[in-house]
Amino acid sequence: MSVIFSTMSRLFFVLLLGVSVFMLFRGHNEPGGGFIGGLFAALAFALLALSDSVAKARKALIVHPVGLIGAGLVLAFLSGLPGLVSDRSFLTHWWFELGSTHLGTATAFDIGVFMVVIGGVLSLVFRFYEGVEQ
Repeated sequence: MSVIFSTMSRLFFVLLLGVSVFMLFRGHNEPGGGFIGGLFAALAFALLALSDSVAKARKALIVHPVGLIGAGLVLAFLSGLPGLVSDRSFLTHWWFELGSTHLGTATAFDIGVFMVVIGGVLSLVFRFYEGVEQ
């Protein structure tokens, strides 16, 4: 790949990760959330894999995509358990206020969805890119 594309992809990688985190935490009151945030983050890693290599993108991801899927599923499931304790309804969320910030078990659910989307998309993308590189 060209030097310009490789250099600019690193800049866009950081920008896309920032936007993905913004979209993740914006999703409670406005459009956004774990799914769209996960797509932005997966796009960042896919761009890195396309510009440099899948090995560099896997190294930047740190964990295996399938491990990310599993951890996200567990986190999303665990976020629904407090509702069973309070009113016997799975996924009834608890909310906490820290100043003007509202956090709760829905935030943990969104982070779980975020992780599942990143892992799922990158499993597919890395497999496709590995076939192209060979």
